[in-house]
Amino acid sequence: MTTTDDPAESARPAGTDPTALQDDGTRRQFISWLTLAFMTTASVASLRPSPSMAIYGLAAIFLYLLPAVVFLLPTALVGAELASGWNGGIYRWVSEALGKPLGFLAVWCQFAMTIAYYPSLLAYVASTFAYVIDPSLAENGLYVAIVIIVIYWSGVWISSRGTKTIAGLSSFGLIIGTLIPGVLLVVLGIVFLGQGNPSAQPMSPDHWLPPWTGLASLVLIVNNFLSYAGMEMNGVHVSSLREPKREYPKSMFLATGLVLLIFILPALAIAWVMPSSQLSLTAGLMQAFQAFFDHFSIGWMTKVVGVMLVCAALGGMLTWLAGPAKGLVLLSRQEGYLPPALQKFNKDGAPQNIMIAQGVVTTLIGVLYAFSDDVSSAYWMFSVITVQIYLIAYLLMFVAVVRLRRTQPGVERGFRVPAVQWVAGVGFVASVAALAIGFVPPDQFGNQPLWRYLLIVGGGLLLLGLAIPAALLKYRKPSWIHPDHRQPSGTP
Repeated sequence: MTTTDDPAESARPAGTDPTALQDDGTRRQFISWLTLAFMTTASVASLRPSPSMAIYGLAAIFLYLLPAVVFLLPTALVGAELASGWNGGIYRWVSEALGKPLGFLAVWCQFAMTIAYYPSLLAYVASTFAYVIDPSLAENGLYVAIVIIVIYWSGVWISSRGTKTIAGLSSFGLIIGTLIPGVLLVVLGIVFLGQGNPSAQPMSPDHWLPPWTGLASLVLIVNNFLSYAGMEMNGVHVSSLREPKREYPKSMFLATGLVLLIFILPALAIAWVMPSSQLSLTAGLMQAFQAFFDHFSIGWMTKVVGVMLVCAALGGMLTWLAGPAKGLVLLSRQEGYLPPALQKFNKDGAPQNIMIAQGVVTTLIGVLYAFSDDVSSAYWMFSVITVQIYLIAYLLMFVAVVRLRRTQPGVERGFRVPAVQWVAGVGFVASVAALAIGFVPPDQFGNQPLWRYLLIVGGGLLLLGLAIPAALLKYRKPSWIHPDHRQPSGTP
């Protein structure tokens, strides 16, 4: 093993090349396009949405491929151009193109989507952990509500203490809670079929498209937009590539392929062993593991895998918990978007007050699970609200990239989207379509009242995604700007 006396050199990420010098004489670190592809895959891939697509059996391939082409790739390419031309994230991009109020709306939506995201994530955690203690609890609304509330507030307590180990949990979660269980699930499925066992769902070529019964038959595709959300985040690394124009598209196409494999193969494995009529949207993954392990007479492994999946999900929650809130607070201190009480950091640098406010809403949503007789339905509705709120930010991003091409063509960009109007246009139309389809309940909801679904989904979108940011913009005051960012009186 070789060593170095230079701390910066020893901390250099794998795949980087330190030999180039920047204009200021400092070393510039390059990463390979393969490294960027793996980084992107790690930030997007997950097993959590697999049961939602396993319901459709072989058609899961189509339902993953379609949003990958019309949403995943456009967001990755557009995000790369914007990140390589303007730092500051989506607020800066949208503000430069469409003005600060819409910039605030975009960054607010990135924060607000977590309010609906955490209940759906923790409902998955609750149903998964049920297979460790008592599988019958997986669809028990009261149990799910208690888990959501207890784990969320525990996460707030941990995050508010600025625990340094949280930073390493995401990579740990990828290996322990995604790669190992995902590979294990697929291998079990292949061996299961190789033994001559029939697939629980049809796998013939004539089933590669979902049965068409109207819009409701395609509704579950909306969940895939959330699955792919965040693909644009790694666009900030485009300037670290030696030849961005050539290497970034290669990196994104490879990452897309890897993400699709991680999404599609486990979904198919679940479909091989679980009939769609018996699948739970929250506990489907554990249902499949239990069925496979029981078949191979190693049922005790169900609890082991359940603990692995829970640890990964909790690690992901902790890494997300303070990030969006902290970004919103820092921006609000500069521009005065939030009341001063919500702009405070505690002694450990955590935005504790806004996390508590967020937790109050999360608790109210969690309580709703206690009164739900169908945990899968509640999980789906909050997943849809999460997607729709996030899609508002993406709609603004697609418009921003086209407008900035016209208004600021001279800004140097490390990467330019080819045929940007077409690429952004496809992403915009796909996002609008997904947002609209989200208001149609899927076939699996049976005879539940439509008004309840529309009230929760539509009300959640309007309240969290539009009404609250509109009120904050309308009623904000100059005094809301933090003293450190106020201009002295008399300054123009």
